[in-house]
Amino acid sequence: MDYSYIKRNFDEVSAVRDELAAKLGLPPARLVCVTKSGTDEEVLALAAAGATEMAENRPQMLKARDELLKAHGYSVIMHEIGNLQTNKIKTVLDHAALTHSVGSLPLAEEIEKQAAKRGITVPVLMEINIGEEIAKGGVLPDDAFSVFEKMKALGHLSFKGIMTMAPASEDPEDARPYFRKTKEIFDRLASAGGFDTETPILSMGMSDTYKVALEEGSTLIRVGRRLFINQ
Repeated sequence: MDYSYIKRNFDEVSAVRDELAAKLGLPPARLVCVTKSGTDEEVLALAAAGATEMAENRPQMLKARDELLKAHGYSVIMHEIGNLQTNKIKTVLDHAALTHSVGSLPLAEEIEKQAAKRGITVPVLMEINIGEEIAKGGVLPDDAFSVFEKMKALGHLSFKGIMTMAPASEDPEDARPYFRKTKEIFDRLASAGGFDTETPILSMGMSDTYKVALEEGSTLIRVGRRLFINQ
């Protein structure tokens, strides 16, 4: 089968990202390709197209995709982006270079326990439930600073930044105020020296909203479905 559409889509998203970065006078954001809607063959085509970072929201699929890519000689940085259950933490620690969805203190404490047993430090992002949606995980905006301080006290977690998902909407512009509010939280935490990196990560923006997210200061976009459209 011809998978040229994969490279075309990847190149188009990369070009939009680069053009916006140039316009805003900022470094290009990291492009993390979310592979849950792709087949194994499409994921390999994506790696061949130049994708260097990929993500899954299910730990077992994260493991499978990581092993698939390595078996075919690709060195890809893997991310865990989904709601994480405590019984899946071991799998994530084995395969994810960055865990985006640390959205509660109990989850952070469980990751801390598993990391301490292994004697490792785990790179993570704190998830903000910026829309305060009951069905979504994440720390509420008003609790972000107090919860972050408690999470930061855990010795085996290394906080690289924060992530969010805007409430679903047909109009990407509806996401803008949520991204703007998340950026304000991010800036306050960063200015207080809260992140364990010189280049803190603000992870926001997906297939339909990544352009708006970039305009509002996102440093990492998570694009999935947009990459696998064959037309």
